[in-house]
Parts: sequence; C-alpha cells; structure tokens
Amino acid sequence: MSKKIIIATKGNHPMDALMDKAGALKIPKIGDLVTGTIISISKNEIYLDLAGITTGVIRGREIYDESSDSSGLKIGDQATATVVGLDNENGYMELSFREAGHKKAWDNLEKLYKEGKVIDAKVTDANKGGLMIKLGNVMGFLPVSQLTIEHYPRIEGGDKNKILGHLKSFVNQILKAKIIDLNEKEEKLIISEKAAWDDKQKKVVSKYKVGDKVKGRVTGVVDFGAFVEFGDNLEGLVHISELAWQRIDNPRDIIKVGDVVDVEIIEIAETKVSLSLKKLQKDPWVDVANKYNIGQKVHGKVLKVNPFGAFIELDNDIHGLVHISELSDKKISNPKDMVTVGKDYEFVILSIEPNNHRLGLSLKATTKKEKKPKDEKAVTEAAPTEIVETKPAEIIEVAPAEVVPIAEIKAEVKPLETKDEKSDPETTLPPIGRSASGG
Repeated sequence: MSKKIIIATKGNHPMDALMDKAGALKIPKIGDLVTGTIISISKNEIYLDLAGITTGVIRGREIYDESSDSSGLKIGDQATATVVGLDNENGYMELSFREAGHKKAWDNLEKLYKEGKVIDAKVTDANKGGLMIKLGNVMGFLPVSQLTIEHYPRIEGGDKNKILGHLKSFVNQILKAKIIDLNEKEEKLIISEKAAWDDKQKKVVSKYKVGDKVKGRVTGVVDFGAFVEFGDNLEGLVHISELAWQRIDNPRDIIKVGDVVDVEIIEIAETKVSLSLKKLQKDPWVDVANKYNIGQKVHGKVLKVNPFGAFIELDNDIHGLVHISELSDKKISNPKDMVTVGKDYEFVILSIEPNNHRLGLSLKATTKKEKKPKDEKAVTEAAPTEIVETKPAEIIEVAPAEVVPIAEIKAEVKPLETKDEKSDPETTLPPIGRSASGG
C-alpha cells in the first residue's frame, strides 16, 4: 500500500493560519509556477519530483519553451514549470514548460523593452515587408523601414522581387536591434535595427555640425538621391535636389556608387545627416545675367513635359520653364501637342530670377510678327515716285457772239426815277449787297 501524502490547501478558515504556522504543505493552483527535480526524460515526456510530495509530468507540445530555459536539461537538473492540471488519469500533476517559458520569455522582453537595451535578433525568414526574427524562442518582425541605411534595399525602380531577394540574403544572420513595440496578449513583437544603430550614431554625429565639409564615398544611388559614407562609418543622404544646380531627373546620370565626393553637411536631425554636393560648386545662376536677358531669342532642348508646361535646357547649367499658356496663342490642354522631349525649339525669354533659379520662356512669342513703328518721313523716302501720264486738254470750239451796236444798247436803257430819303420805302431800292428783306 502506497504512502498517502496529505497536502493542505489554503482557504479563509481560521485553521489556515494555524496550518501556515505549523508548516503544512500547500498544493499549487492552476497557473502557479512550481520547481522540481528531473527524474526522467524521454522524447515526449519529462517527469519532475515536486519536493517529494507528488510527481509532475510535461508532455508533448508543453515541452516547448519560449524562454529556452528547458533546452539541454538532463536528469537531476532543477526545472520550473507551470501547473496546467492538478491530477491526470495517472495521478500526476500536469505541468507545462511552454506556459512557464512563455511567461518568463515575455517578462524578459518587457524588461528589455523598458530598458531600451540592444539585443541580438536572428533572422529566420523574409517577405516583401521585412524580416522574420527570433528572440530566444519568441518570433518577431523587423519591417524594411526599420533597417539601417547600410542594409536598406536600394533597388532601382523599386522592383519587389529584387527587394525580396535582397532581404532573403539576411536569413540566418544576427542583427543588432531594439524592441520598439510589444504586446504579449497579441503576441506582437516588433524590433528595429535602425533604433539600435541610432544609439551608436548619436555619439559619432555629435562631433559634426551644420556647415562642415567632409569627403566621402558614394555607397548607394536611388531615385531620390545618393548615400555617402564619411567619417567613422557615418552615412548621410544627398537628396536629388542637392546633387547639382540644374534640374535632375535621374541621379545616376551624374553620380555612381564608388565615387569619392566632397560634400557639405546642411542638416543634422538626431542621427539623420543631410548632405549637399552642389553647395561646394559655383552657382551658375550668379552670372546668368551675363548670358541671357529678357526679350532675347534663344534655342533650347525640351527635357521634360508635364501638365503645366515643359522644362527647357538652355545650356548645361541653366534650365528654364515654358508655361502651357506660353506654348501657343490657342488654348491647348496638353503641352505634348506643341513640344516633344529631346527636340530643340526657339524661345523668347520672358523673365529671369537668379535668386530663385528660375527663367521663364515663351514659344508663342517667336511666332508673332513684329510691328514696325510708323514714320511718315521714312515711308515717304521709301515710297517710289509714281509718274502719271496726262493728256493735253481738249480744245472746244465756241461760236462767236453776235455783236450788238452800242447805240442800240443805250436806247434801251431808261434813267431811274429818284426820290428823296422820305420817299415811299416800298419804292426805294435796297443798298447794293443787301437783299430786300434786309438780310
């Protein structure tokens, strides 16, 4: 007959205090952690002796431990497990390394998260969004956006398959990282390589200030600019707008990986360093007035067409813009109807703004006919003399008038009867030059 072991349970009865004082044994509850000595190990079962009062068993998937504490155990070792059942079909207490390991692992992750410590994360797999990692036996995720500049996929054109291929190259590598998001209930673990790298970078970056000129090597060229490594493994970004004074569509047209360049630090935001290549080059717009002037006709090549107009290359340094309203006298909806990329056209310069690096052009102004000023003298001098032929006047024959003798004329004239000034006004002749009515 086996020896019967009596284990006291704690309750609210007054006898509980007496049992505590007497040193009576307490039975664990489900969810409690217990520690025992390993007395048997097999592939699917591990048995623990719990202080000589009962035996616990860990079976199947419950052997898996997220904290890795149970790996490499052997007979005689002490092990901690979680109670998941008080009495199974064989009378053993059901235990779990998995539950105990899960709790312990996440408690440890919580501590690392709060303390902001840098940890080693092993990459187990990759997808287009980032890397799957493992901390102990807890699975987590490292997003692409949280990779350091060194490891970030700089793939031309953003080809997703090439990005995935790049990320796959990190599988089985150990990356230094920090936990940036943690949720045990949702089993969410997000880490950042960039956050860990920032701690180191802050100390090095503190040695530099805006305006410093440094020499570096181009480590990557992307659509939005180029990465330049300088100093003690520091890396900064030269944005596409800071590569040259002229407008650039593709950074690869003027810079390539491996180039050694002189750059100027233009911004430091915590650990992010922004650099400029054009700052150390002479600004061609300073002398633009020596090359061009308003109203001048120039030839330029169309570099790019967009909905509001076209960018024109006048020379290697100076580019101008012809607005859609300056392409034609007629209303147009698409600049491509008037100009073609790569072709040369004649333009008229409308405006020059050296400080803003802008030069306005007009295509339609070249098609307008110039009106010459009116100058009567010039017109008279310029006009040819017109010779007009005139015909001699026609001679008209007139018959001679009939001659009347003077004596006959005198005979017909009768003298006027005169009266004094008081004569009847009606019979008085009016003065010469006036009408009878006095007008």
